[in-house]
Amino acid sequence: MDFREKLRIEPASAVRLADIDPSFHGSIKDKEEGKAELDAVLDEITPLQEKLYAEKKHALLVVLQGIDAAGKDGVCWHVIRAMNPQGTYVASFKQPTETEKAHDFLWRVHQRTPALGQVAVFNRSHYEDVLVARVHNLVPESVWSKRYRQINHFEEFLSENGVSIVKFFLYISKDEQLDRFEKRLEDKERQWKISGSDYSERERWDDYIAAYEDMLSKCSTEHAPWYVLPANRKWFRNLAAAKIIHQTLLDMRIETPQPTVDLAEIYRKYHHAVRSG
Repeated sequence: MDFREKLRIEPASAVRLADIDPSFHGSIKDKEEGKAELDAVLDEITPLQEKLYAEKKHALLVVLQGIDAAGKDGVCWHVIRAMNPQGTYVASFKQPTETEKAHDFLWRVHQRTPALGQVAVFNRSHYEDVLVARVHNLVPESVWSKRYRQINHFEEFLSENGVSIVKFFLYISKDEQLDRFEKRLEDKERQWKISGSDYSERERWDDYIAAYEDMLSKCSTEHAPWYVLPANRKWFRNLAAAKIIHQTLLDMRIETPQPTVDLAEIYRKYHHAVRSG
């Protein structure tokens, strides 16, 4: 399966999430098969990220969005683990500080975008400003409605300056979310992840779905496409994300840089001298 072709949102298309099955898993029959494929593709991601870090001509930005319990942390654990932490970091954008509020909404985001050679993962992102800000009426529609265009211009600017962008919307059903909340309540090791807002935000489910649909419709572009990852099955979510990241890295045509020193001279002066001694 070509995951990019299957899961990509075409630019300017009208998205209706009700038409997408959050339990979709394609031709992959079960978790065991999915995990085997995931392990194989992670093994291929690792050397590509190492070359990205060495070459320093490209950067990768991975954006993760999804309703509570959709699996943003899970993608970080199970997919991003393939990458060397020396060249990878995760950033999250929640309630802005007073300093951040004094600037435009993208000011804090631009500071966390990846430098050449780096991979940045946004676990929640600048899209919170057309999601939470919209659903909770934190700013008027006359403000948030302009942000789709501003985000597109921002991402185009990044793309033109060497940053490849992939954006994943992790899509789960309302029943699946409730099931995950209940499992967290029963698991002492994960109870810390539960908050009252997890349940109160469920009352705004339809409002969030409408906001996500507009986000996907208005901000999936050729230079920064959105992918809807069916996430009811965690193993499929992880595999789809890994496959798309892998192909994106391949498309960069990264090359191992040439040595910057005379290897023959290094060998003669040091290696050979050590051997002779």
